[in-house]
Amino acid sequence: MTAAPLPAGGASAPPAGRRARRTSSGFGRYLLKHVGGAAVSLLLVLFSSFFIFRLIGGDPIDQLTRERPVSPEQRAAMRAEMGLDQPMWKQFWDYITGTLTMDLGDSFQYRRPIFDLIVERLPATLLLSGTGMVIAVVLGLWIGTRSGWRQGSRYDRGHVSTGLLLYSAPTFWLGMIVILVFARYMGIFPVNGMRSPSTPPEFWPQALDIAHHLVLPVLTYTAVVYAGYLMIMRSSILDEIGSDYLTTARAKGLRDDEVRDKHAVPNALLPTVTLVFLAIGGVVNGSIVTEAVFSWPGLGSLFVQAIFYPDRPVLQALFVLFSASTIIAVLAAEVLYWFIDPRIRKS
Repeated sequence: MTAAPLPAGGASAPPAGRRARRTSSGFGRYLLKHVGGAAVSLLLVLFSSFFIFRLIGGDPIDQLTRERPVSPEQRAAMRAEMGLDQPMWKQFWDYITGTLTMDLGDSFQYRRPIFDLIVERLPATLLLSGTGMVIAVVLGLWIGTRSGWRQGSRYDRGHVSTGLLLYSAPTFWLGMIVILVFARYMGIFPVNGMRSPSTPPEFWPQALDIAHHLVLPVLTYTAVVYAGYLMIMRSSILDEIGSDYLTTARAKGLRDDEVRDKHAVPNALLPTVTLVFLAIGGVVNGSIVTEAVFSWPGLGSLFVQAIFYPDRPVLQALFVLFSASTIIAVLAAEVLYWFIDPRIRKS
């Protein structure tokens, strides 16, 4: 009875079960490493948000009473009501435990639970940032693909120049230009808020009114953001253009568009994964300036109002929320890399 031939090199291949266990344990270590890093980042955000806003915000009682005279007894009562008379370690412990249990405290300005304020304003932010993000990602990747594929052409130079010009423009300045052109001079779109008071309460009139108010903020948000995706995708396409597999695809008689869309684009998309996931994480906090310019009633305008008041508990809660959304998005991108990038699994 003859023995089975060994693979080249004389070493037997590891059994399939052993390879599966090795891959599974490798993913476990990989996941634990990145989850641990995300947890450490979240803890650092919690610590820093508590101390930063106490260093730069001053005494909240002085801010709350700056326009009206109050007696020392009233100041003491206000301090006790807000928990500011407690030792610093007690305030820190209440802040940590409250944040971890979603008890974010009450707003100094609105005298309402901060959690309720966030839930109330989050849909407006998701609508604005989510719509702008989808348009910016699709537009940036689509133009970036064709711009990189036609490097040096008039199409490439025109779109890269336009994208970089918009990308470098301050958001508030671009928003003001958009307001002047489309709202003041042309009178096509409304400027302030999310709804018009005169709109009937039925669903379709309300939906159309919100969409009408949404156009200018989304236009401003998209114009500033899409160039980042354009440049990353263009650079990725340029890295793939000289690859042997594209030469092979052309030798098989495929049209140039098919070579680009079916072969170059799937491989060029890998570097954009992190950028897209960062955009997903930035849906919560990516439109602060845009919301402030257009008086959009979302988390961004709430954050700006809390800065000027100042409303320390709201600032702390939103800072943690904005940071956590980005950290979780990056973690999701790292986990996805394990499945789409074989180099990570091999390492």
